[in-house]
Amino acid sequence: MQLTDRCNARCAQCGMRVTAGGTRSDMDADTARRVIDRCAALGVEALSFTGGEPFLTGTLLFDLLRHAGRAGIVYLRTGTNGYQFANPDAPDFTERVTRLAENLAGTPVRNFWVSLDSADAATHEANRGHPGMVAGLSRALPILHGHGIFPTANVALNRHMGGPVPLAGQGEAFYVAAREQISRFFETAAALGFTMANCCYPMSDADREKGAQAVYAATAADARVTFSNEEKLQLFRALRDETPRHRGRLRIFTPLCAVHALVRQYSRPPKPARPCLGGVSFFYVDRHGDCYPCGYRAGENMGPFWKLGENRLAGEPHCQACDWECFRDPSELFGPLGDLAAGPAGWLRLLQGDREQLRLWFGDLRYFVACGRFDGRRPPEWGRLAKYA
Repeated sequence: MQLTDRCNARCAQCGMRVTAGGTRSDMDADTARRVIDRCAALGVEALSFTGGEPFLTGTLLFDLLRHAGRAGIVYLRTGTNGYQFANPDAPDFTERVTRLAENLAGTPVRNFWVSLDSADAATHEANRGHPGMVAGLSRALPILHGHGIFPTANVALNRHMGGPVPLAGQGEAFYVAAREQISRFFETAAALGFTMANCCYPMSDADREKGAQAVYAATAADARVTFSNEEKLQLFRALRDETPRHRGRLRIFTPLCAVHALVRQYSRPPKPARPCLGGVSFFYVDRHGDCYPCGYRAGENMGPFWKLGENRLAGEPHCQACDWECFRDPSELFGPLGDLAAGPAGWLRLLQGDREQLRLWFGDLRYFVACGRFDGRRPPEWGRLAKYA
């Protein structure tokens, strides 16, 4: 649910950046409540408030989180580009962050992410335009933790995620360099005080099919987020192989089974991934209240979300048009459960599928249990994560 398209960051990785220009606006409060109420009526269990920068809407964000909680929606999440954590030497910094923590704690929000583009503070801040933000994060996290808010470090995979030297090379050299950058990012996130992390897969305009348009304007043509198919193969291989090394120190949401599916998709010959559940179990709602199967498929406006009938929820998943993790990750996680529930035909699909995919899926489920299902209102249980160290 896109609460706003306003953004105060100048990063090159997102079409919503402040330098992108154009008219900016927020979702009307009454529209937002109508969407939330329809979600509750349909039995929706998870709702994400996105932007732009959701916190630019002021108290509206907190009001809507409380409204969604009262409506019975359990899994509520939102995030920020971290502008509140800039200028940590300002005299009002502690008061400012404490107020933010109190406001979040006063809502039923379950997960709260902070965008972090690079393991190198100067690289991140040059991209976002918020000086001192990373140092401010290290001071803000204990305050947030003290109020029962355990944020997630959210990185969009890019060529500078490990530092100022861009990710480059060919074949195995690119793979090795990608592992080093991914490792550096996870180590930095843990050192800053994060207890959770998540990876967003590259979102480049170059990936669009000819004439396609993403309704969620979080794409960019910038070289930092544009990779060739061969580079994507090595990047996803690196993410799949490096992530397990850090699972004991951070609760890393990124499911290995989903990343492995992308490795298969970009291998030669390609092996199709599981179709995405966008438009079947998951939906994207823009700031006008219009519903789409996902943020990528702008040509499929389904009309106002509050008019979405239960008959529109039927259908079979079929789309494999993008790599975006927002719906692809849960599709890979929940898909096998659907196969198990489908009876013998579904069991056969599982048995005839990729055995490594199934092995990773079982491992992801065990890890998610050890992570307390990634509840961002609870601290990690390090004893349960010790076996992943």
